[in-house]
Amino acid sequence: MTICCNGKLLDLSTPRIMGILNSTPDSFYDGGRFADPRAAMLRAEQLLGEGADFLDVGGYSTRPGAGQVSESEELGRVVPLVEKLAREFPEARISVDTFRSRVARETLGAGAALINDITAGEADPKMLPLLAEKQVPVILMHMRGTPATMSGLTDYDHLVTEVLEYLSGRLLAARELGIVDVLADPGFGFAKTREQNFELLGKLRHFGVLDVPILVGLSRKSMIWKTLGITPDEALNGTTALHMAALFGGASILRVHDAAAARECIHLWQAIGSPQ
Repeated sequence: MTICCNGKLLDLSTPRIMGILNSTPDSFYDGGRFADPRAAMLRAEQLLGEGADFLDVGGYSTRPGAGQVSESEELGRVVPLVEKLAREFPEARISVDTFRSRVARETLGAGAALINDITAGEADPKMLPLLAEKQVPVILMHMRGTPATMSGLTDYDHLVTEVLEYLSGRLLAARELGIVDVLADPGFGFAKTREQNFELLGKLRHFGVLDVPILVGLSRKSMIWKTLGITPDEALNGTTALHMAALFGGASILRVHDAAAARECIHLWQAIGSPQ
C-alpha cells in the first residue's frame, strides 16, 4: 500500500511511525510540555531524529472528558506551529489532528500533508469535500459521541463488527467524493472500555477487509497503565508490548509518543518475519 504526501508516494509495506506533537495544555500524557513554540520545535526535531515518518500536530485535546476548545484557539495553536515546522523541516510529513474543516484548510495551506479526523468527517460536513478538493490523505477514526461524552457510550452488541461497519461507511463516503488516500483507525480508547480495547487489538487482523492502511494509537493509553497498575510515565514498556501485537495484527502506522522505541519494535518485528 502507498499514500501520497507532499507529492511523493510513501510505501507502507514497511510499518511507519507517526510522532505525536501536542500543542495543548491538557493532553493526557504530554499536556503543556510542548505548548511553547521552542519546546515544540525541539520535540519535532527529536521525533524526526528518532525515526518518525510523520508529525501529528494537535491543538484540541481528545482525552476522555476533555473540554471544548474554540475554533480560534485551535487555529492559534496549530497554524503557526505547522508553518514553522514546514519551514524548518521541509521534508517532514505533517499531519494535523482536527475535525474542523477551517483548521484543516488553513493548516494545509501552511504546509500540512494530511488530516487526522477523530470523527471520520462527521463533525464538520465540509471536511471530506475539502480533502477531496485538496487531494490529501485522511485518517478516519471510529468513535461515538465527543471526548466529553464518549466514556458513557460503550454498549455494543458485536464490537468488531460494528466498528468495521462504521469505518466501511465512512470510507465509502470518502471514496464517493473522490478522496484517493484513506486510512482507518479503530479508535482505541474512544468510546471503548479497557476490555473492549484489548478485544479490538486481539482481532485487529479483521480490519484487513477494509483494504486500507490501518493506523493504531495505543501509546501510553490507560488500557496499558491501568491494567498494569502504573502511571502513563511508566507505560513505555507496556506500549511497546502492544505495538508488537498491533504489528502482527497488520498495523501500517503506529501513532506514538516515543519514536525510537517504536522504531526498534518495527525492526524486531521485521526480524521475526510476517506470519504466512
